[in-house]
Amino acid sequence: MAAIYSLYIINKSGGLIFYKDYGSAGRMDTNDTLRVASLWHSMHAISQQLSPVLGCAGIELLEADNFDLHCFQSLTGTKFFVVCEPGTLHMENLLKYIYELYTDYVLKNPFYEMEMPIRCELFDINLSQAVQKDRVALLGR
Repeated sequence: MAAIYSLYIINKSGGLIFYKDYGSAGRMDTNDTLRVASLWHSMHAISQQLSPVLGCAGIELLEADNFDLHCFQSLTGTKFFVVCEPGTLHMENLLKYIYELYTDYVLKNPFYEMEMPIRCELFDINLSQAVQKDRVALLGR
């Protein structure tokens, strides 16, 4: 079974701009993925406002019985989150690396329009390699 179930990238206004399924048992249709992204964006924003800690960046980890959800928010408000097996370690590092791939291959692409869905072959290739490398590292432990 894969350690990572799925990856979502949400723009600063809450729109789903990228989704990749990595073999989760219960595949979702397009409407469900949009709902999950919208729900997470809303929960993240509410948690920032309700937190008693000043300067709170929102929810970074949501632990459930059947999955963990790790989130990284960039300074521009773009959110990257993975749904993975419970107890999966080092997802923060993977999310930061995915953000680096995003900045290198998507934002520097002259044909990419900000806040629009990501359609970049180099990003897809390097993302697949990063996730595969992460899976191999997890199996080696």
